Amino acid sequence: MHLRLFTTARALARTLSVRIVRDLQANPRLVLGLPTGRTPIPLYEELVALHRRGKADFSDATTFNLDEFVGIAPGDPGSYLTFMRRRFFDQVNLSPWRHHLLNGMARNIERECARYERAIARAGGIDIQILGLGRNGHIGFNEPGDGLIARTHLAKLTLATRRANAPLFGRNVRKVPREALSVGIGTILEARRIVLIATGTSKARAVERMISGLVTPAVPASFLQLHPDVEIWLDVPAASRVRKPPTTARS
Repeated sequence: MHLRLFTTARALARTLSVRIVRDLQANPRLVLGLPTGRTPIPLYEELVALHRRGKADFSDATTFNLDEFVGIAPGDPGSYLTFMRRRFFDQVNLSPWRHHLLNGMARNIERECARYERAIARAGGIDIQILGLGRNGHIGFNEPGDGLIARTHLAKLTLATRRANAPLFGRNVRKVPREALSVGIGTILEARRIVLIATGTSKARAVERMISGLVTPAVPASFLQLHPDVEIWLDVPAASRVRKPPTTARS
């Protein structure tokens, strides 16, 4: 794992947005894997700002989001599609036909998961997978457990994860679905390059376990140790438990 350390979450987002735009310029048909949650919001804001300044063209890019809640309609305020439209999709020139999310209202969950895997394969796979990190070490909605499912699947959400998503549902954890659809660990590890971003003191313990601990389903993010091209982008608080942090970038 290659670690990068930044003074602030905003500095991290700004630098990563420039990196992504450079990759887009080199390959306009870039396939991006995208996360949701609070951590990537500054990144989406920076990408939108670059687009508005005429420096980022998403017209030929393709995106795949990691997950979506089960039983939540696409237009629901709590859906990840609504989140992505508000934060990113509706703010840039990404074609509606080129952004992909799982359908949490699908009647046949197994068929929907298989459809998503086929769509990723037809796109040629993920070029850059951006990940966030849950406090319990989850990535996507791959929660800690005795084992992990490799491919896109139905996931049962822990109470901690539901609490983390409560702001999408009026801060009422009882309204947060107990299940979601999630891209699996195996599919994540097939991305050509992975960039995980973690910010804030609350993520420090998970960062430590991901980087320094065993590769174990008890810490799903630890499986990133097996990937040949992973970068871990941290702000100072998130890196507070890293034994030998890298030099801090001040961009």
